[in-house]
Amino acid sequence: MRFDIISCQPDLLESPFSHSILKRAQTKDLVEVHIHDLRKYAINKHGQIDDYAFGGGAGMVMMIEPIDKCLSELKAQREYDAVIYMTPDGETLNQNIANQFSLLQNVIILCGHYKGVDERVRQQFVTHEISIGDYVLSGGELGAAVLADAIIRIIPGVLNDESSALTDSFQDGLLAPPVYTRPAEYKGLKVPDILLSGDGPKIDEWRFEQAIERTRLRRPDLLKDTDF
Repeated sequence: MRFDIISCQPDLLESPFSHSILKRAQTKDLVEVHIHDLRKYAINKHGQIDDYAFGGGAGMVMMIEPIDKCLSELKAQREYDAVIYMTPDGETLNQNIANQFSLLQNVIILCGHYKGVDERVRQQFVTHEISIGDYVLSGGELGAAVLADAIIRIIPGVLNDESSALTDSFQDGLLAPPVYTRPAEYKGLKVPDILLSGDGPKIDEWRFEQAIERTRLRRPDLLKDTDF
């Protein structure tokens, strides 16, 4: 899978893709991540990519021309399945959306900044608008990294144990159950006996019951349309 991320602050994206799972995914040639500096497509020698909003008001707006130039150059090289714009008023990211995006081959992620992009960009070029929550960040770069991480980790072969991603929270509509590791007892705090029993079916049943209970306590909205 290939990600082309367009940003006016590309340095913000260096670290997330240079470590841990995201780096390993690229090393295994399962994922390509290319960061594009929007200022290379600026309208003048001063690197201008934004301007004042028509009608007045505070804040600058990212111009359509640099974005169009960048997108046109990328699209001339290959076909893209999606052009995703990171914006606070987009559809809120969830596991199902990440699962769907993980099936694609080539994706562009456009990072907003300042007061966002000229509305014509959204009308003409963007196919999906995604938010990572009901709050505003300084730009879309951190959101793009979050979205890419959520997608990349579920691509087959990225994780050493592919079943790990399938047991994450939200994959089955439930929060993940509690997990424990060695030692079995620490300062009087004991691991539940069932997890030490070696009885696989009973352990699975316990984990399922715990997942339902934890979801009921912490995210009852997830159970709204279920029989749990």
